[in-house]
Amino acid sequence: MASQSDHKAAIIDGKAIAQTIRNEIAEEVRHLSQKYGKVPGLAVVIVGNRKDSQSYVSMKRKASAEVGILSLDIDLPEDVSQVDLIAKVHELNANPDVHGILVQLPLPKHINEEKVLSEISIEKDVDGFHPLNIGKLAMKGREPLFLPCTPKGCLELLSRSGISIKGKKAVVVGRSNIVGLPVSLLLLKADATVTVVHSHSPDPESIIREADIVIAAAGQAMMIKGSWIKPGAAVIDVGTNAIDDSSRKSGYRLVGDVDFQEACKVAGWVTPVPGGVGPMTVAMLLNNTLDGAKRVIAQ
Repeated sequence: MASQSDHKAAIIDGKAIAQTIRNEIAEEVRHLSQKYGKVPGLAVVIVGNRKDSQSYVSMKRKASAEVGILSLDIDLPEDVSQVDLIAKVHELNANPDVHGILVQLPLPKHINEEKVLSEISIEKDVDGFHPLNIGKLAMKGREPLFLPCTPKGCLELLSRSGISIKGKKAVVVGRSNIVGLPVSLLLLKADATVTVVHSHSPDPESIIREADIVIAAAGQAMMIKGSWIKPGAAVIDVGTNAIDDSSRKSGYRLVGDVDFQEACKVAGWVTPVPGGVGPMTVAMLLNNTLDGAKRVIAQ
């Protein structure tokens, strides 16, 4: 039998899986266009000029164009009033050519995020953050109109890698509204036994070590060591943390919440950072926009 040091986890290629999904979406968009003469429309609202938000948004716009989704760009100044932002959301709610509305977070301090997000029509909430969509996700026997993109992407990576969830022990590290909380609800819906580990959990290591499936979304660079991982477990790393690296031109490199090198020696499957969950988030956004459009166009 091969010794531990020879073990090599299967790397889940999020980039390749996302590309497959984008090809499937492009095919469906073509079909809608040919049959009904209409294409899905995605409105992307960005407030201010945070560098990271700008790059996320340009990535989303580029990906939309690639699959034939019409992208409507709304760039608002940093000092836009909450009233004006909400008025813009209402205008997009009423626009029949827009099937998805995305407000890039975080918003400037003077704007109440919760208020703005709850103004987005639930039928166009492609981010899946409307309290009604999250509420339906949390309840048995209810189906949200949209699932949040990153959690949906995590489960898609598992299913397309042939990893079953039913009856498995899943540990989610982190409890954010964007990833940790909704991914734990999705895993529960998929019949996993779910534990959520967070900053107040004593001895996270012993809990994580029991998991068949680990979803790491804590925002702590390389927090999860190889010794914390159960042999053969599936590890989905949502973290993107910049750490100093003088050998890089940029002066930094991106790492996940999992020590990738160590995890590869123990886990059954592991996602890399970058190139794992990131591309899936964008693919799921396009998928949600297509679903929203199909409900309207192809009814």
